[in-house]
Amino acid sequence: MKSKILLSAVLILLTANACQKDFLDRQPPGELTFDKFFQTPEQAIEATNAVYEQFRSFDCIALGYLGVTDIISDDADKGSIPDDQPPLADIDNFAFDASNNYFSAVYRGYYRAIARANLAIENVPKVDMDPALRDRLVGESKFLRAYSYFLLVQWFGKLPVITKTLQSDEYYAQTRQPVSDVYAQIEQDLKDAINVLPHKEEYPAQDKGRVTKAAAQALLAKLYMLEKDYAQAEILCLDIINSGRYDLMPKYSDVFTQAGENGIESIFEIQAVALPTQQSAGPGSSPYNMVQGVRGVPNLGWGFNRPSDNLIASYENSLDPRRKATIIYEGDQLPDGTVVQPNPQIFQPRYNKKAWVPSHPGLQDNGPGNIRVIRYADILLLAAEALNENNKAAEALPYLNKVRKRARDSSPVPLPGLLPDVTITDQTQLRERIYRERRVELAMEQQRWFDLLRWGRAATAMQAAGKVNFTPGKHELLPIPQTEVDLTDGRLEQNPFYN
Repeated sequence: MKSKILLSAVLILLTANACQKDFLDRQPPGELTFDKFFQTPEQAIEATNAVYEQFRSFDCIALGYLGVTDIISDDADKGSIPDDQPPLADIDNFAFDASNNYFSAVYRGYYRAIARANLAIENVPKVDMDPALRDRLVGESKFLRAYSYFLLVQWFGKLPVITKTLQSDEYYAQTRQPVSDVYAQIEQDLKDAINVLPHKEEYPAQDKGRVTKAAAQALLAKLYMLEKDYAQAEILCLDIINSGRYDLMPKYSDVFTQAGENGIESIFEIQAVALPTQQSAGPGSSPYNMVQGVRGVPNLGWGFNRPSDNLIASYENSLDPRRKATIIYEGDQLPDGTVVQPNPQIFQPRYNKKAWVPSHPGLQDNGPGNIRVIRYADILLLAAEALNENNKAAEALPYLNKVRKRARDSSPVPLPGLLPDVTITDQTQLRERIYRERRVELAMEQQRWFDLLRWGRAATAMQAAGKVNFTPGKHELLPIPQTEVDLTDGRLEQNPFYN
């Protein structure tokens, strides 16, 4: 799957040329155009693959994405050298405005994914092909569209809800729809996907990594948690857990190795591969590893997304094996034997170990590391949280403690008293324990900011992290990129306090 879901030339070449009667307007032999596409099952698969490919683009998973997930939160600082990428520093310090180019990047990147999904959803059903495959491909695209909207609505709030291929200047006539409408579209897409997507073991080996029924259930559970519909979230999380199809890997650090990709803990990963013939980023690879890699070590990275002091202090015990599996320090020996050398250009250099990959062909941006989007530990903790909110604290404890047990069992030597089971059943106290566990279990996995937002704790956390520029009532949402406001002649109204 890592090498299969590559960028098809299809969506670059799909241009609907209005051919007229003169011979000068005839299509060159062999050129692929829109009216010739969506004719075969292979083309339907290629169109769906092109949706996946967008999620490996620089706009979707590089500096902008990390800026508005980890760096904006208390998990990370900008990193790298001080004068590198000032717009990221502005995000880190809440000194940004609507002109920040990284807001434009993620807005553009995920709406492109939506556009590709819309194209597939509209046209794949017209192809004469096996109905089960056809329905599955449409379900995959609906999941990917829902995932894009799920990110965008948390960043920007009200959004244009686009569910068809737009013609001519239709895009520039779009207006923002209420958040409830965006949620409703996400919910419908995910319910449709759940009805047609296979379980992971039902995919043939060459399709490993495609979205599954459990991935759609998990994302829908996350949507319900966002809406505080804890009863529905509980049902979905427990359905995944009780299916027996997923489990925690025995050792925490192994989850983030290439050997751990698409393993028993994986519910949804963005697939990537470094192809030997590639000298830079191209179909299959991603820049996600590069931008967070150790700066100054050949073929590794730029050093952005530095794990913060605040994150380090959040671990219950400094010997928690998850801390060592999350943070790279100067002097550490990496799994390939490389020792991280001091870099005098960087203040207190630290790096995200979960994004580390060994040396690979070509340049740094030919990154082979899968991006973990949803894993089983996340669902266990969401189940615990939902159960606790549903006044079932005693039923929540086994799921919380399963995560903690794996963490302490990951220690290279037994350490009595390390991360003992939680026994409290007071709802308020247990809520705090679950919140803390989510932070350290999922640290540097681009989850923290969204958790703070849905818990209503962004302002408190930012103040505690020393991000004094955070303004409650303003900075919970990003500004709509000024480029988008201008292109629509102001039809896309700006979020409060950004004008």
